[in-house]
Amino acid sequence: MIIRPRRLRRNKIIRDLAAETRLSPSMLVYPLFVREGRGIVEDIPAMPGQKRYSPDTLPRALEEVRKAGVNSVLLFGIPEHKDERGSEAYNDDGVIQQALREGKRHFPDICFIADVCLCEYTSHGHCGLLKGEAVDNDPTLDLLARTALSQAQAGADMVAPSDMMDGRVAAIRAKLDGAGLEDTLIFSYAVKYASAFYGPFREAAGSAPSFGDRRGYQMDPRNVREGVREALLDIEEGADMIMVKPGLPYLDVLHAVKERSCVPVGAYCVSGEYSMIKAAAERGWLDERRVAAESAICLARGGADIIVTYFAPELARMMKEGEL
Repeated sequence: MIIRPRRLRRNKIIRDLAAETRLSPSMLVYPLFVREGRGIVEDIPAMPGQKRYSPDTLPRALEEVRKAGVNSVLLFGIPEHKDERGSEAYNDDGVIQQALREGKRHFPDICFIADVCLCEYTSHGHCGLLKGEAVDNDPTLDLLARTALSQAQAGADMVAPSDMMDGRVAAIRAKLDGAGLEDTLIFSYAVKYASAFYGPFREAAGSAPSFGDRRGYQMDPRNVREGVREALLDIEEGADMIMVKPGLPYLDVLHAVKERSCVPVGAYCVSGEYSMIKAAAERGWLDERRVAAESAICLARGGADIIVTYFAPELARMMKEGEL
């Protein structure tokens, strides 16, 4: 035989030299949950190893994140008070705004990304204002834009709208630019599916809807071309980066979006994916570190320039140690 593909797999040095997909800690974004209060560091039962912090204890987590080699975090807020309009989301002294100011004070060189949505802040758990039992798209846009502006003024380097309202990126861009915040980036959840993989997150963030579901505004898992359309619309409206969510079950969507995108593309390895790996590893059914690494490689191979994952610190350490 003249052609022997196995030659390229003979040892680790050759495998690394021939690798088509390469990961870097700079690709990783670590999601963090921040709840209102003081002195809080509490476990999240549905997501082993993940915790909720209060704004004053958040720097402890950020210190560990930095030591691991991760430079970007995505913040989700959990307020004490909720109402029908989600008013704590755009309260300038809200939980995320406090967390951003505290985080930036201690770690000015970390990239802080703030999730922009109302579901954690509304008493009904939906992502916008209600009209009957449906989310009323257009009046919701102003509240999302106000939220993004408040977060940017508190120190967010990027705002990440995850609500899936039509026109939200344009509304946020106009609000930011009108306030002189032209340099604040928009990292849009452009292609977010109505997925059952979000279950553990809803426990962690207290964001489950009190009635119905989110299929009226989040995407239908059966559709790919619609996802490409959503991505292109968000880019046209001013998104600087876009995201596909969930990650592994939607690699075909990720690839299709990457093929058409002219901006960086992210993928979110969501709570359900994380918790399934954790649960299987706890039972000895698989090797947690290897599966977490393989999952990240798959997302990058599928087209992700940015990977949002709860395994970010562990993956960064593996990269530094030469294991990944």
